[in-house]
Amino acid sequence: MNDFVILTDSCCDLPGDLAREWGLEVLPLSVHLGDQEYLNDLDGKSISFHDFYDQLRQEAVCTTSAVNMETFQEKMEALLKQGKDVLCILFSSGLSNTYNAGHLAAQELIAQYPERKLYTVDSLCASLGQGLLIQHAVELRKSGKSIDQVRDWLEENKLKLCHWFTVDDLNHLKRGGRVSSATALIGTVLGIKPVLHVDDEGHLINVGKARGRKASLNALVDQMEETVVDPEKQMIYISHGDCLEDAEWVRNEILRRFSVKGVVINYVGPVIGAHSGPGTVALFFLGVHR
Repeated sequence: MNDFVILTDSCCDLPGDLAREWGLEVLPLSVHLGDQEYLNDLDGKSISFHDFYDQLRQEAVCTTSAVNMETFQEKMEALLKQGKDVLCILFSSGLSNTYNAGHLAAQELIAQYPERKLYTVDSLCASLGQGLLIQHAVELRKSGKSIDQVRDWLEENKLKLCHWFTVDDLNHLKRGGRVSSATALIGTVLGIKPVLHVDDEGHLINVGKARGRKASLNALVDQMEETVVDPEKQMIYISHGDCLEDAEWVRNEILRRFSVKGVVINYVGPVIGAHSGPGTVALFFLGVHR
């Protein structure tokens, strides 16, 4: 029986229409800009993605909030009461408290609903990396796999979900403690762009650098060339911090080098974008390892 619900959070950064088509239940994280709080919803209804990044460019003070345990419990219990089993695929525990809140909520409810299945998966993914992992779960469910089989596949394969990022402005990474003030200053003066990835513990790690924007974008595709598995069978995901032309450049370079099933491009949502900043470009695919 594969009639189960997939519950996730808005840091999956999927297009809202895809989330609805797949029947996902999505809980939003939130951002605070000045004295205003906005939901990080997938459609950008609370604050449009472009407006959010414009405020970041104007150096608005921005903080973020995870989904809390009470919100998870309310949503999970409503689904369980409907007789549904629930598979939760959540934002990396290495980047947010969202997974821990969801896991604790699930542990309390499992005891109350022993006839139901309620699983939580720490995706160890971010942005459309999490979204791409969810797509695989949706496809497995559609093919008839049980909730246990899908959960097991996710656990066995999530560390093959490759995340490669670059940013245009090092100062946002400096504020988040990802690079030092000296590195940010020197990099800005010399036009050096970092190349980052999400490691096996779900943390965002600086692993390289490139001289100039195009070189850094090219480096993302170079990484894909090194580790991608069966690209002709894959959907490739690209997310961006309000820099669609750069995301499209990466897409076109991928299509030049590989045969793939297709490419999905969407925004980096406000919660992740608050830390990575405008000009972020991220590439996601399945590889031999991260």
